[in-house]
Amino acid sequence: MKKLMYWVGGALVLLVVIGFLARGYLGMIAMTLFMEPDQAYSLDTVPEAPDYGNEAHWAALPDRTDSADVTPAPDVADNQATAAVDVFFVHPTTYVSSAGWNQPMDDAAANKGTDEWVMRDQASVFNGCCKVYAPRYRQATLYSFQDQSGSGEKALDLAYGDVKQAFTYFLEHYNQGRPFILASHSQGSKHLDRLLEEEVASTDLLSRMVAAYPVGFSIDGSNGVSVCQQSGQINCQVSWNANTADAAVKLGRPGDVCVNPLSWQADDQFVSVSGNLGSVTFSSEGGIDKDLADAQCVDGSLVVTEVTSERYANTPFGPGNYHMYDYSFYYMNIRENLEERVAGFQSANALSESQ
Repeated sequence: MKKLMYWVGGALVLLVVIGFLARGYLGMIAMTLFMEPDQAYSLDTVPEAPDYGNEAHWAALPDRTDSADVTPAPDVADNQATAAVDVFFVHPTTYVSSAGWNQPMDDAAANKGTDEWVMRDQASVFNGCCKVYAPRYRQATLYSFQDQSGSGEKALDLAYGDVKQAFTYFLEHYNQGRPFILASHSQGSKHLDRLLEEEVASTDLLSRMVAAYPVGFSIDGSNGVSVCQQSGQINCQVSWNANTADAAVKLGRPGDVCVNPLSWQADDQFVSVSGNLGSVTFSSEGGIDKDLADAQCVDGSLVVTEVTSERYANTPFGPGNYHMYDYSFYYMNIRENLEERVAGFQSANALSESQ
């Protein structure tokens, strides 16, 4: 009994020390130490595949009520009923379980996170310009990005297969030849980067793609789609990873695509908060916050002056890493930019049809 008490006491001291040293990095430490699935990846144990003919396997569809329909203010419109453009949105990781390498389609906790965070704070930004389609998929568990055994890579490959299948279903059953936008965040952007390279870049689909927004992942620009250089440019891609200059954990790397969401240029120009039309998070009552986040591309990262608002204080990757708010910080600017690119696409195609 005495030995047990020493062991428990030592463990508690260790946790206190880790907590002191981590200074906000406990989310990552927990992911690294405690979230690894206890079995290697096996096709014999993967969850049942999605059926994209089943509406329950979509987090957002334009003809039903869901979390992607929200708007931050009464004068901000949800135009999905009349939109001439679709968006195919691939959600980020919301499956953080150690129960398996890939999310079962009916996992309640993961689906709740997808609906109550991602669809509201991210996918809803597109409801002003587009009909929103967002598939659920057997996403890889968060630990997959830390794994060195090969199981994480296999889990991510399985997840990509679902995204590809969902995109094919979207094109054949929903899109019906309309122009579209491709968008995503984090794990979703890893999959979208591959989808752009394998299914879009060298095909006729590129001419129908208004633009791509693979945000919140290290995008090196090698997927065959040009990087947008101006706010109204079409058939191109934008990406960014937001953090403070001194953040210990930065998801953007030197050489990565970084397009400033306040200027929509791929340069190192600093844009102050005066260029920000409004930040939005629905996690605490919604509404539009002004004068919150500036932006400057530096070495592949979007550098932001520290944001002190408690409404945007969730930083599980460590202080100064604003991965959770890549869309939220620039919500109203993104909505405006989407409208501009859609208008530019429609103008360019009307001109080509008249010639």
